Amino acid sequence: MDSSTAWSAESSEAMAAVAESTAVLASYFGAGAERADVPDGGLPPGADPLRELADDCLDALAELARQEARTAALKVRLTAEYLRAANALAPPAASPQQSTAQEMAIIAEVACVLTVTERTAGALLSDALALSTALPLTLAALQAGTISWQHARIVVDETSGLDLAGAAALEAHFLDSDAPSAARGCPAGELVPSRFRAKARTWRERHHPVSIETRHTTSAADRRVQYQPDRDGMAWLSAYLPA
Repeated sequence: MDSSTAWSAESSEAMAAVAESTAVLASYFGAGAERADVPDGGLPPGADPLRELADDCLDALAELARQEARTAALKVRLTAEYLRAANALAPPAASPQQSTAQEMAIIAEVACVLTVTERTAGALLSDALALSTALPLTLAALQAGTISWQHARIVVDETSGLDLAGAAALEAHFLDSDAPSAARGCPAGELVPSRFRAKARTWRERHHPVSIETRHTTSAADRRVQYQPDRDGMAWLSAYLPA
């Protein structure tokens, strides 16, 4: 099986997972409609239609969260597949300027299709590349619906700057329950994203191969102040500075 066939098979599997979630959601709405059509006298003894409706709503919300994760995984796979195909179709760049132009064209195509800014499209392409090449456990968990897109983005962020072995170790710690050093307690996908980021960042700091002093010196060169206009004559002023 060549790489193009493998990618198509994985995308088809992701599409099937989304379709399955959609069918499950439809079943919840169908069950609710059936109960609404049952006269009060037709309810079994002790039945509480409002309680059942509330439970169905919560179950449907949980399934919807899983569907959103599976849809995000499908978007990642399709974006990465498009990037690979577009790069293969493009002629060899004759100069750095032409290479940059080709990259910008790919970003512009994705931005146009998704109706997002080119900055957002560029971030999606970068995330899709990282997830599809260096973070297979994270992408698999996203497709399974056990973590959200926010959790997946945190893994991408916190493995940035790590080598392949370091990235694999971090995601195995949080996403592989059979790993020798697997995280204990609440699964990563059941943690709120802010709590998961704190745990992932703590692990990264403890296991990073480069000393904090060296990384701090390098990062300090990127210090900056940003100004972002807001509505009603207001604005946001933020600074990225040594702590």
